[in-house]
Amino acid sequence: MADSSEMTINLVLLGKTQTGKSAAGNSLLGSSDFESRLSPSSVTTCCSLGRSGRILGLIRRNGNESVLRVQVLDTPSYPHSALSKEQVRDMVGAALAQHFGEEGLHLALLVLRADLPLCPDESNDTVWLTQELLGPTWKDFTAVLLTHADKAEEAGYSEETYLHSASSTLLSLLSSVQHKYIFLDNHNSIIKEERNIVLSKLLDFIQKNNYQVLLKHSKE
Repeated sequence: MADSSEMTINLVLLGKTQTGKSAAGNSLLGSSDFESRLSPSSVTTCCSLGRSGRILGLIRRNGNESVLRVQVLDTPSYPHSALSKEQVRDMVGAALAQHFGEEGLHLALLVLRADLPLCPDESNDTVWLTQELLGPTWKDFTAVLLTHADKAEEAGYSEETYLHSASSTLLSLLSSVQHKYIFLDNHNSIIKEERNIVLSKLLDFIQKNNYQVLLKHSKE
């Protein structure tokens, strides 16, 4: 019965150190579940699941307003200052199976900084981990989250002019995930209206994917 009046979307955050992964997760949840701070080393060292409260006003079913809940899995960065790539892959893979093995994953969010250029080696690292975790259909279940968009805006870039000036590496990545991308400011806490805009875009991506989920069952 709860299923008809409530929908939960499951998300995982992937990205490099200091891209703002944990801060983005807090913005999506409307909370401060994940530790987020400036540090000379990788802050996140283990996977952590955060759950939002009831979110109203974003989805309707059969003419009635439905409740949205968001679950976000925060993960260690890759490359990591203290963990090998195999350790990160295995840790995140186990957490995906544990938390989303039954319900499934709606979207992996590749977190990149809008105020820094994306170079080929960095893109290769990000894509390698995503492919390892999600498998051959990773492009269908992946979107790019461009954080620190406020800094790009302060430098005079709109979303359109930013993409016109973006590196071919970034444009190629966006093309590979069917142009599923979102710009996100990195203020300490985004206002409710901005958060709802971001969540609406994520819901649109999920809807266009026919609400499919990626199932990652644990190997036992």
